[in-house]
Amino acid sequence: MLKNNPVVKRLVETGEERVGKLAQALLSNERFVVAIQTLIQRTLSAKGVLDKSLRSALAAMNLPSTEDVESLRRKIADLDATLSRIESKLEKVPEQPR
Repeated sequence: MLKNNPVVKRLVETGEERVGKLAQALLSNERFVVAIQTLIQRTLSAKGVLDKSLRSALAAMNLPSTEDVESLRRKIADLDATLSRIESKLEKVPEQPR
């Protein structure tokens, strides 16, 4: 109902236009772009330090990390696939009389 209102449509168009101009102005400002790049680099660096610290803390408490759990899940999936192949081959072997 509001989407069909011409006043609302005009407000939305004006808002989109202004946001587009603002984004364009910010992205053309070299200082802003450098600041964002620096922020992203620092954030990724902090995340790396945090991840390493968490893995160390979990290891100290003898608890598995997400990587440990994922590695174990992959090993179990591989084992399941191997067992399925063995089972399939055993089904093809004719039963021998005793």
